[in-house]
Amino acid sequence: MEEIDEILSEFDFLDDWEDKYQHLIDLGKELKPLDEKFKNETYKLKGCQSTVYFVTKDNPDGSLCFFANSDAFIVQGLIALLLKIYSNKYPKEILETDTSFLQQIGLESHLSPTRKNGLSAMLNKIKSEANLRLKNRNEK
Repeated sequence: MEEIDEILSEFDFLDDWEDKYQHLIDLGKELKPLDEKFKNETYKLKGCQSTVYFVTKDNPDGSLCFFANSDAFIVQGLIALLLKIYSNKYPKEILETDTSFLQQIGLESHLSPTRKNGLSAMLNKIKSEANLRLKNRNEK
């Protein structure tokens, strides 16, 4: 997948984890702010130590668009990374996307346990939304 190759290349280019963390923060700063109407308990993602609001929108073509926001800079960067990979993709494509790119860029060994949990919670949310859409389409 082109987006994964791009991310792998970006992180490979950076020399140390201080630079990689800064890159994550910069990615997070590029995210559009989340509409205030979504900043409530309905959209609050469980399993994250930081506050994360997560919204899924169905595009007319059947693909899914994700919007999210966090109050923590690194988490906001992780959100940007995941949205770059998964947003505006079809449910089947989302479910078939290999997550090993996260290990390849070193996130597994450089995130705190609470951030790893948050990253897993976000991935689980993305995958469960895709599963739900596939299930609903198959039932029709």
